[in-house]
Amino acid sequence: MTTIASGTDTLTRDALAVLQPGFTGTAAPSWLLRRLGEGLTSVGLFGRNIASADQLAALTAQLRAERDDVLVAIDEEGGDVTRLEVRTGSSFPGNHALGAVDDTALTEAVAHELGRRLAACGVNLNWAPSADINSNPSNPVIGVRSFGADTALVARHTAAYVAGLQAAGVAACTKHFPGHGDTAVDSHHALPRIDADLSVLQARELAPFRAAIAAGTRAVMSAHILVPALDPAHPATLSRRVLTGLLREELGFDGLIVTDGMEMQAISATYGIERGSVLAIAAGADAICVGGGLADEATVLRLRDALVAAVRSGELPEERLADAAARVRALASWTASAGAAAPASADDPGPEIGLVAARRALTVTRGPHHAPLTEAPYVAALTPVANIAVGDETPWGVGAELRRRLPGTETGSFSGEGAGAEVLAAAGSRRVVAVVRDVHRHAWMAEALDALVTARPDTIVVEMGVPQAPPRGALHIATHGAARVCGQAATEAITTL
Repeated sequence: MTTIASGTDTLTRDALAVLQPGFTGTAAPSWLLRRLGEGLTSVGLFGRNIASADQLAALTAQLRAERDDVLVAIDEEGGDVTRLEVRTGSSFPGNHALGAVDDTALTEAVAHELGRRLAACGVNLNWAPSADINSNPSNPVIGVRSFGADTALVARHTAAYVAGLQAAGVAACTKHFPGHGDTAVDSHHALPRIDADLSVLQARELAPFRAAIAAGTRAVMSAHILVPALDPAHPATLSRRVLTGLLREELGFDGLIVTDGMEMQAISATYGIERGSVLAIAAGADAICVGGGLADEATVLRLRDALVAAVRSGELPEERLADAAARVRALASWTASAGAAAPASADDPGPEIGLVAARRALTVTRGPHHAPLTEAPYVAALTPVANIAVGDETPWGVGAELRRRLPGTETGSFSGEGAGAEVLAAAGSRRVVAVVRDVHRHAWMAEALDALVTARPDTIVVEMGVPQAPPRGALHIATHGAARVCGQAATEAITTL
């Protein structure tokens, strides 16, 4: 049975129940276990908490020994955003690769296998999928995390992903409502604004969320974005018009509404996390995600006390907090009953489904100067600054895979003005394999690539971001993402075509 400390009053338990905090370390700290005993119902995991599948299973077992229905959440999108495989790169391609294939059965199979692995480790809530439409190719934070730029494609793959993940007993959390695709600002750093008309939002941004709701998504995550057509005064996470009026009442969503990380600058720099959390719950959010950067007991206690104080002052209706806590516990109850995933069937695609999908996602363009790569090349990664959602600790590229296939392969990382000349000097007489990420968003990268292709027409180009720029090079391979399996699939193509 779930243990709740007898001395904890209902209001305090409810305030703890709506928090989804993170923590540091690969074992649960004593303060976290104590708060689970007092009413905390959710825990968020990040790459820092995971060393191996066995360790993660032991950690979640430790949490469940204190509270058997605990929600263990993770940001495991696959592709570029991975926590399970943060140090090696993901075994699954991300959304953009799945959208490029455009086989909803494949998307569902990939999501199911990812969910099966999460469930096996004791994780039962995934802050995924991203239902954002990549309508602004200059978007610095979504990009390959989106299934694509076509509304209908994103909608059908969002629904397929939700179905696959939840069939494995893991609750899906479709994000970032009402749609983060048409932004040019990363909400980790500032507050983005979308100035689209209401008719455009209804037809474009909201369509994938309608599909996710129809598919039964158990949770939806709000975006820290200002959408004046919906609410000119408040970002979506803090907007009653958006969360209650639009998501609950108009779209009919009855599951858990989770905020994006409250420590992100779009909220914390303007409102502060305590004030922001009170406003979010009042607006209709049910769970406060915090802990990507703030991961300590003091943060949990500050937020708990801010919510309790807001109820006691009359700013936050007690019944709103109670309703939010009840929705958290309802999802916890669902995951407890759905946790026993169905056994693998005879037609189960198996653990290699991620590599199969990555191979199918490749777009290959041969230029007139292409010849098979038979000798160890020089692999030059033209490396942009990683966005916070992806992080910079996860390896990417094709260097390691090419080194395994062609011993003697050398690698280097380059960025900024003059990168092309630096690559040519480092490569010497070796054939160059240039690996890029969103070349259309980085002028220095495009210039470097132009210099390489002009000086060395036999250069092979691997684009691991959104392939918005025209193909160039003797061989151009678009992987639609930088997951480990995307690099593996690209390497197979480089060495066989």
